[in-house]
Amino acid sequence: MKAPTFKTLSVALALATTLALAGCGKDSAPESTFVLLDGSQQTTQNLKGKVTLVNFWATSCTTCVAEMPQIVATYDKFKAKGYETVAVAMQYDPPSYVVNFAETRKLPFKVAIDNTGEVARAWGDIKLTPTTFVLNKQGEIVKRYVGAPNFDELHKLIEKLLAEA
Repeated sequence: MKAPTFKTLSVALALATTLALAGCGKDSAPESTFVLLDGSQQTTQNLKGKVTLVNFWATSCTTCVAEMPQIVATYDKFKAKGYETVAVAMQYDPPSYVVNFAETRKLPFKVAIDNTGEVARAWGDIKLTPTTFVLNKQGEIVKRYVGAPNFDELHKLIEKLLAEA
C-alpha cells in the first residue's frame, strides 16, 4: 500500500473538519473577546445564561445587508426573554463603514469589529458571510447557518432554547 499524498491528507482533513462542524452538536463556543463599536469588550463567557446569536457579516455582503432587518426584528422579539445578538464585522470591513451601517440602521444589539481576524479564526476560520451561530444558555453551539437562516425555523429554535432551564 502506498503512502497517502499531501493532497489526499488535505482533502481528508478538510472533510473531517466539515463533518465536525456540520452538526455542531453541542460544542462549546470558542473562547473569544469581541471588541464592540463603543470600545468595550464582550467575551463568550459573558454570553452564558442567554440564548445568543453570533452573526459574522460584512457591509459589502449583499445577503448580510438584506438579512439585517430580520436579525433586528428577531432581536427585538426575544431580547426581553434573555436573548442576545452579537454581529461581528469581518476583518476586511473598513471600521468606518461598520460604524456608519450600525448608526444609520440603528442596530439595537452589540456590533463588534474583528479587525485582526482572530475571532473569525477561533470560530472555525470563517470566510463566508453571513455565517451565523446560535448558542444555548450554556454557551454551546446548537446551530450553524451559512447564508441567510430560515427565520421561521430560527425563531422556533430560539423559543425552544429560551424555554430550557
